[in-house]
Amino acid sequence: MHVGEWLRSLELSEYEAAFRENAIDSKVLPKLTGDDLKDLGVVSVGHRRKLLSALAELSGTFAGPTAVARQSGWEGSDNQDGHLAVAAR
Repeated sequence: MHVGEWLRSLELSEYEAAFRENAIDSKVLPKLTGDDLKDLGVVSVGHRRKLLSALAELSGTFAGPTAVARQSGWEGSDNQDGHLAVAAR
């Protein structure tokens, strides 16, 4: 898979140069974390969440709210009404 094509498919082509300059290839891509994305210049929370969800699909895991929160440096737990309670670390 070509990383640039993948980013364009997510409508996030503005990050293509940063991924290329930081040698992000198809082997590194599925291992990226929320912190890695910040280091790459992905400052928008929405873009990071979109990328983390797409990365989880690449690695065969589902990035539900808890997984995304964990990867983004947040910790939370499901409460009784099914909503995710999130607290900063």
